[in-house]
Amino acid sequence: MNNVIKKYKFKDSSDLQVEVIDLEKLTIQKKNYIINPHRTNFYHIFLFDYCQPIHFVDFKPIQVKPYSLLFIDKDRVHQFDQLLSYNGNLLIFTEDFFCRTESDTKFLKSSILFNDIDYQPFIALNKTNFQKYSAICESITEEMMLPNDDLQPLLLKNLLQNFLIHAEREKRKQGYNERPKGADLDYTLLFRDFLEQNFMKFKTVSEYANLICISEKRLGQATAKIVGKSPKEIINDRLLLEAKRLLVHTNLTIKEIGQELGFEDPAYFARYFKKNSKNTPVKFREIYFKK
Repeated sequence: MNNVIKKYKFKDSSDLQVEVIDLEKLTIQKKNYIINPHRTNFYHIFLFDYCQPIHFVDFKPIQVKPYSLLFIDKDRVHQFDQLLSYNGNLLIFTEDFFCRTESDTKFLKSSILFNDIDYQPFIALNKTNFQKYSAICESITEEMMLPNDDLQPLLLKNLLQNFLIHAEREKRKQGYNERPKGADLDYTLLFRDFLEQNFMKFKTVSEYANLICISEKRLGQATAKIVGKSPKEIINDRLLLEAKRLLVHTNLTIKEIGQELGFEDPAYFARYFKKNSKNTPVKFREIYFKK
């Protein structure tokens, strides 16, 4: 176990930060990396063919079904099933690759695939529907094998966007409980975006309200309507998630974890953790490793 959760970046040698990877080959070539908890600076879309591994995403075991899709946002901590019985493809891409315009950024940041407030990242398909997504991946691979020209990035980005649009349509067809669009949803998503960037530094509702340029009361109205929680509860949830990640996936001491998260007083961090999780940091670590 390390003092940090490993974070992998998209390979610097790639001019086009999008790639389709054969899952079976990946599990052979990168086994020692992917069976351990890790995060990345790029998005994952798993296309599971006929296989049923258990994939772990932030402590949640996801039982994979044949012919299904799994979406994992950048910076989420996940790990592969140690049996490595994976078949299919993995489509990866960076935010820089996809977000070429303000409209692209808004599409990706509000996508129900990666920004699902209820975190339902899985789409089950049948074999026929699955082929539609596999065909787009084949088109991406074929395009990347052609000589590079000025139009190739745009063509690849359009193929990727078609994939995401088809997936959003399928998720809605399967009964996804979509939040009503409007200012409340926009403020909540913006709050979560700022929180992800600043949770180790900013811990008060007023700091985030100032970043969004609205009042604390207005921010509270938005999050209550969209997720049924106050901004303070959402801040606590994010800090607690990171604390649990560090407790389980690193050998940092409780004091070091508190300092990593911006708590100068170790005793205050321990009280904060217990208040929000019902266990002390030491007890949580013990319980997890006894499972």
